[in-house]
Amino acid sequence: MSEALYPSPKTISLTLPDGSRRDFAEGKTLFEVTETLGKTVSESAVAAELNGNTVDLSLTLAEDAQVNIITLHDKEALEIIRLSSALVLGQAVKELYPDVRRVEVVLNEHGYHYDFQIKTPFTTADLVRIEQRMLQLISHEAAIVTEKVKRSEAIAWFEAQNEPYKVSALDQVTDDAFVHLWHHQDYVDEFPGPHVPNTRFLKHFKLLSVAGAYWRGDASKEQLQRIHVTTWATSTQLLGWLESRAVAEQRDHRKLGRDLDLFHFQENAPGAVFWHPHGWTLFQQLIRYMRLRHDEAGYVEVNTPDVMDRTLWEISGHWDNYRDNMFTIQTEDGRSLALKPMNCPGAVALFNHGMKSYRDLPIRMSEFGKVHRYEPSGSLHGLLRVRHFTQDDAHIFCTDQQVEAECRKILSLVLNIYHQFGFQDVAIKLSTRPEKRIGSDDEWDRLEGALEASLMAENLEWSVNPGEGAFYGPKLEFVLRDAIGRDWQCGTLQVDMNLPARFEMSYVDEEGCLKRPVMLHRALFGSLERFTGILLEHYAGKLPAWLSPVQVVVITVSGQQSDYAHQVAASMRQRGIRCECDLRNEKIGLKIREATLSRVPFMLIVGAKEEADQRATVRDRNGGNMGTLLLDEAAEMLALCCQLPSKESVSH
Repeated sequence: MSEALYPSPKTISLTLPDGSRRDFAEGKTLFEVTETLGKTVSESAVAAELNGNTVDLSLTLAEDAQVNIITLHDKEALEIIRLSSALVLGQAVKELYPDVRRVEVVLNEHGYHYDFQIKTPFTTADLVRIEQRMLQLISHEAAIVTEKVKRSEAIAWFEAQNEPYKVSALDQVTDDAFVHLWHHQDYVDEFPGPHVPNTRFLKHFKLLSVAGAYWRGDASKEQLQRIHVTTWATSTQLLGWLESRAVAEQRDHRKLGRDLDLFHFQENAPGAVFWHPHGWTLFQQLIRYMRLRHDEAGYVEVNTPDVMDRTLWEISGHWDNYRDNMFTIQTEDGRSLALKPMNCPGAVALFNHGMKSYRDLPIRMSEFGKVHRYEPSGSLHGLLRVRHFTQDDAHIFCTDQQVEAECRKILSLVLNIYHQFGFQDVAIKLSTRPEKRIGSDDEWDRLEGALEASLMAENLEWSVNPGEGAFYGPKLEFVLRDAIGRDWQCGTLQVDMNLPARFEMSYVDEEGCLKRPVMLHRALFGSLERFTGILLEHYAGKLPAWLSPVQVVVITVSGQQSDYAHQVAASMRQRGIRCECDLRNEKIGLKIREATLSRVPFMLIVGAKEEADQRATVRDRNGGNMGTLLLDEAAEMLALCCQLPSKESVSH
C-alpha cells in the first residue's frame, strides 16, 4: 500500500522554561508530556501553562507552544487545588443532602467558601459528616475529567437537575458557544478550571465553619449556608496555617472585646458598635492622639453634617454611582437626604465657603467624621467591617507647586505614627492610572510623578499597582504587618482631580486669576473602629500604657485598706492617670491574676504596711516588681509611663 494512505503524525514542538525544545506527536496530552520530564514532575503535576494560559493536563497538543508544568510545589497550584477541592465538597454535600442547591464558590487567601441553599441550616455535626465523606471520595484517587459542551446544553442539564443558581451563573457567561463541565465519578459541576487530574492532590484540607449568607450580598434574597474551607498543597502547609489560626483566634478582637468588656454588637443594630465605657475610653484616646499629631502638623479641625441633601451627592457623583451603598431618607416635604458615606463633599463645601487666595494655601482640614455605608450583612466582621464608622479624614487643598511637599509631609507623618504603634514593617503601594479615568495624560504624568518624587525624597521603597488607581487620580496605600505576620491595608493618600472640577473649586493665584486647587485625600487610621480591632489583635490586648482604658488598678490586701486605696487612686487621677480600685474580699493572688488577664499595665498593691508608710508596691502586668514607693514617687513614675507619646518617640 502507498505510504500516502498513512500520513505521519504532525510533530509539535514545545519550548520549556529553560529554553530547551522537545518534540511530540500531535494529539499527545500534556499529562503524557509530564511523563517524559521525569517521575518527580509527572507525579506532582497538577496543570500547565500553555503560551501563558493555565490549562488542564488532559489538553491535547495541536500546535507549537511554550509550556510550563505547574506542580504542587508551585504557588500557582494552590488555586487549582482549591477549585478541585470545592468540586469534591459539592459532591459530598449533594450526596449527603440531595435536596441542596449549589450556588457558587469564592476563593480566598487560605482556601474558599462554597454557598448552598438548604431548608435546614447545617450544624457542626453536619460539617463532620461532610468532611468524612470528602476524605472517602478523595481516597479513591479517581480522575477529574473535563467535558466541553454547548452552553445551552449545560443550562438544560442543570435545569433538569433543579439547580437554578448554576443556571443563573451560566446565563452570565458571555461566550455563547461552549463551557466546561467537570466530572468526578458520577458527579458533575460547573465552575472555572482547570482542575487537578486526580483527587490524590486534595488530601490537605479542613472544613472550618458554616455561616449564613445572602446570594451576592442581597439581604432581600433567601439566606444561604456558607461553608468555609482551608485547603493546601501539603500537610506541612495545612498544619502551619492551622497553628497560626489558633494563635490568631486567641488574638481575635471580638474575643478580646468580650473578655476586656470593650464593646458588643446586637442583631437589631447590624454593623453598629455598642461601645462600653472602657472601649469608648480607648476610642477617645486614639482621637486625642491623632488630634495632637494634627495640631503639630498644621491641620485645622472641622466638622460637617451627617445628613445632606441629594443635590450635593448628585454633584459629587455618589448618588449615581454609590447609591446602593447609601442610607437614604425621604422627608415629608419631599426632600431626599442621605447619611454621608464619606466626608469629602463636606470638606469641599467648607473650602468653597468664601474666596480663597494662593496665600491661604495649603489648607489642611481634618475631621473625625462618622460615615455610613450599607455593607452586605455577610461581609460584616466585628470592628473590621461595620456599617457606621469614624474616619480620621483630612483633605489638603494646595497649588500644583505644593503637591510634592505636602505628600512628603504626609509620608513622614503616617510612617512615624505607624511606628509609634509598633508597626515597623510598612509596605507602600503606588496605584497608577486605570483604563477608565478622567483627566489628561499630562495631568496623570504630573500627579504620579509628584507621588514618586515624594517617595524618593523620603528615601522610601514602594511597589507599583499598575492600573489600580481611582478613576479620579493616583493613590498611595499603606499596608501594615502585625506581630504575627498578617498584612492590613490601612492608610491612603489620594490625589483627586474629580471633586475640584465637579464643585468648580477655585482660588485666586498670584496674577489675580481663578485657578483650580489640587485636592489630596488622606486617612491614616482609616476607620478608627477597624484600627482599634487591628491594634487589639496586634498587641493581643496588651495595649501600650498610654492607650489602655485602665492604666492602673489599686489592689487591697484586705478590706481594711479600702479608704487608703481610694486615697491612692485619687493621687493617681490627679496626675491624669486612669485608675480603678479592686476592693473585693478575695485573695490577693486571685486579684493580681485577674488584673493581669485584664491587661492592666500597672498594679498598686496596698496592705497594712503600705498604708502605715504611705506607700504602694508597684507591679506591671508582666510580673515585674518595680518596688515599694512613696505615693508621690509612684504617681510621678506612672504618669511618665502612661503619657501620650511625643512625635519623636517610637514603639518597639
